[in-house]
Amino acid sequence: MPTVNLDKKTVLRYIGKNLTDKVLLEKIPMLGTDLEQITDDEIVVEIFPNRPDMLSEEGFSRAFSAFMGIKPGFRHYDTKKEGSTVAVKDLPKEWPYAVCAIVRGLKLDDDKLKSIIQLQEKLGVTLLRRRKKGGLGLYPLDKIKLPVTFTSYKKEDIRFRPLEGSAVFKADDILIKHPKGKEYGHIIEGWSRYPVFVDAEGTIMSMPPIINSHDVGKVTDATKNVFVECTGTDLNTLKAAMNIMLLTLADMGGKIYSLEMDYGKDKFSCPDFTPRKIKIDKAYAERLLGLKFTDSEVKDLLSRMGLGFENGCALVPSYRTDILHPIDLVEEIAIAYGYDNFESEISDAATVGSESSKTIFLRKVSDLFVGLGYLECKSFHMSNARTLFDKMNRKVSVDLVRTANAVNIEYDAMRNKILPGLMKILSENTHNEYPQNLFEAGTVFLKDKSLETNVSETVSLAFASAGLVSDFSQMKAAVESFALNLDIDIKFEEHDDSSFISGRCARLVLGGKIVGVVGEIHPSVLVNFGLDVPVSACEIELSKVMDAVQKH
Repeated sequence: MPTVNLDKKTVLRYIGKNLTDKVLLEKIPMLGTDLEQITDDEIVVEIFPNRPDMLSEEGFSRAFSAFMGIKPGFRHYDTKKEGSTVAVKDLPKEWPYAVCAIVRGLKLDDDKLKSIIQLQEKLGVTLLRRRKKGGLGLYPLDKIKLPVTFTSYKKEDIRFRPLEGSAVFKADDILIKHPKGKEYGHIIEGWSRYPVFVDAEGTIMSMPPIINSHDVGKVTDATKNVFVECTGTDLNTLKAAMNIMLLTLADMGGKIYSLEMDYGKDKFSCPDFTPRKIKIDKAYAERLLGLKFTDSEVKDLLSRMGLGFENGCALVPSYRTDILHPIDLVEEIAIAYGYDNFESEISDAATVGSESSKTIFLRKVSDLFVGLGYLECKSFHMSNARTLFDKMNRKVSVDLVRTANAVNIEYDAMRNKILPGLMKILSENTHNEYPQNLFEAGTVFLKDKSLETNVSETVSLAFASAGLVSDFSQMKAAVESFALNLDIDIKFEEHDDSSFISGRCARLVLGGKIVGVVGEIHPSVLVNFGLDVPVSACEIELSKVMDAVQKH
C-alpha cells in the first residue's frame, strides 16, 4: 500500500478546523487508513489501494473533513467549456485512449508542486498499475498551442528534449539514457509506433507513458494554467485518475475547463463529474450490520463519507472508484457509524471446530512422501504460460486462467498443473547436491463456465526426483507406495506426453478414470529449465483420488 507524507498545516487548513494530535490519532484510522505517525510538520498515512482519491493533502482533507462532520455531503465542482478539441487518432492498439482537460487560475508554490508530483506518482503506481494501465501528465498551457492531437509516430521520427534532459534525443535514446525511459521503457518495448502528444504547431509535448518534453511539459511555481492528460489502456480508469487530479487542482484554487475528446465516430466532453446513482437497500444494510436506520440517518451517515442521498439512492462522486456494489455502501455506512460504536455480542450458535476430511487426507499424503525421502515445497499459485506450457513442451491450453492487467509477466496466469513449478524450483537449485526429491500438494485452477466464477479449483499432487539415477522405475515405486498406503488400485497404461520421453511414460488409471501421468522428463524440457541431470516425475489429480478413497 502506498505511503504518503501529508503536510500537516495544509491538511488542517483544508479541513477548516485546528484538530489536536490526539483527535487525529484517534479518528484517522477510523476512516479506513493506516496512520504511520504524526509529527509537528507531517501526517504520514498508508492509503489503501481502493482509495486513490486520498493520495494528496486535498483529497485526504476532503474525505476526512466529511467524516468528521465538518464539511459533510456530496461536493459539487463546476466546469466551463474551453471550446477546443483534442483529436485522438492513429494510435497503437496497446495504448488507444486519452482524456484531457484544462485548469486555469492556479497559484502554485513549492508545497503545491510537491503535492501534485506526489499525487501523480502515487496514481501511477496504484490506479494506473505502475503505468502499465496508463500515464498522467501536466503541461504549462502558455507553452503549447491549442488544439492538441494525441497520435503516434514512427520511433525514428520522434525527437525532443525529455524532462530534465540535457539535450534533444531520439525516442530509442530516451528509453536507454533517460531515468524514466529506463524505468518504464519496457511498457512500449516492441511497438512499431510510439504514442505522442503534439500541439497545433506540431511540437511534440510528450511520449506517453514515458516522459514529457522539457521545453513545453515542465510545470513550475510560475505556471498559472495547465493542460492535463491521462492516456492508456482502459478509458474508465483514465477518467477516474483524471478526475482525482482535476479535483485536487480545483481544491488548490484552479478553475476546470472541459475539452471535447474527438475519436472520430465517438466524441465526448471531459471531464464528467456526474455522480453515479446506486440504489440503497436499507433492509440489506440493517441485516448485515445488525442496526436499524431511518432515511434521515442513512443520509447523514453517507454524507460523512462524502456521498449524496437522493430518492433512495446514494450519489457516488466520480472520483470514488471503490464503490461498485450495494455492499460497498454498507461498508461506507459502517465506517461512518463507527466500528467502535458497535456492541460486542456472543454468538448464540455453539460450534465445535474440527479438521476437514480434505485437510486430513492432504496431511496423510504429505507424511507419506516425507517418509519416502521427499522434501515438501509450497510454490506460488501464480505462474505464466511460458513456464506452464512452452518450457514443458506443451501447447497453450484454452483452459488457462489468466489475470487482467498483470503487474509482472512472470505471474500473469493461475497454474493448471503443479509439476512446472517443481521443475522451476529444480532449475533454481542446480548449485545444490543431488539427488533432489521434491513434492507439492496444492490447488490448481481451470476455466469452468458452469461456475459463477468461471474458475474451478481442484487439488493436485506432483513429485519429482532429479539425479544421475533418476528413472521411471523410481517413480513407479513411489506411485505404488502411494496407492498401497491409501488402499487403492492404480493401474499403469502406456501413454505419450510431450513433457516426457516416449516409451518411458505412463498414465495412471483409478477405477476407469485417468488420474495422472508418470515418467522420465523429456531432454528438451530439461534444457528449457537449464537442468543437466535426468529428472523423473509424476502428477496426480488428488481430488479424484480422494473421491475414490471416500467411496472405497
